[in-house]
Amino acid sequence: MTILRVAALAIAACVAAVGPALAQDATSLKKTMPGQWELSTTERSKTCVVTMKSDAAGQGFKLELEPACKTALPFTKDIVAWSVRGLDIVRLQDATGEAVIDFTEVEAGIFEGLRQGEGVYILQDLAAARSMAKSMDQMIGDWSMVRGNGQPVCGLTLTNTEAGPDNFQVFLKPKCDAGIAQFNPTQWRLERGQIILMSKSGDVWQFEADDNAQWRRVPDTADPLIMLRQ
Repeated sequence: MTILRVAALAIAACVAAVGPALAQDATSLKKTMPGQWELSTTERSKTCVVTMKSDAAGQGFKLELEPACKTALPFTKDIVAWSVRGLDIVRLQDATGEAVIDFTEVEAGIFEGLRQGEGVYILQDLAAARSMAKSMDQMIGDWSMVRGNGQPVCGLTLTNTEAGPDNFQVFLKPKCDAGIAQFNPTQWRLERGQIILMSKSGDVWQFEADDNAQWRRVPDTADPLIMLRQ
């Protein structure tokens, strides 16, 4: 296991230990939320900067949306304030105090919200989002899948051709390993720093960047599968 993965697991364990206490503390949320946040689709193809403030505004607190928000995410045109509801819900609300979208914390500093008929959106600290994000442009192109011993087992191409909400087309090259050919991914996306490959049958493979600038399938195994940019 790489040093990076060991550190990540340690951090995740700490977050898991303290997460419930933080999530239930509405007072803490009111203190920690003011600042700049990125509101985005799960793979960050559409993003919007939200600046939350601690000044009271009607039934909530003031916020500012960058001008591009209404184009990138049209539903944001109705958002005029933010508030904390219940113990752990961060609400972006309209002028009447009704929810435009409600978020709950799923990881430290990362919130998820669902809009019916549209899908899941992510709210994340702006600086963290920008430092952690992998550019779509860097992902598009030819890749090779290899085993831990460096033996090539498949080639594939990630494209920017849309293949459904938040997903893009992926193509396998000829002469792939039987297991990969059977999986036969047809779509991919970036989600929380992972490359997600999906088959027509709904199977999902996840790859995370390691400290050698490679993308390893997770969970890790004794015979790892690694994606390398060509």
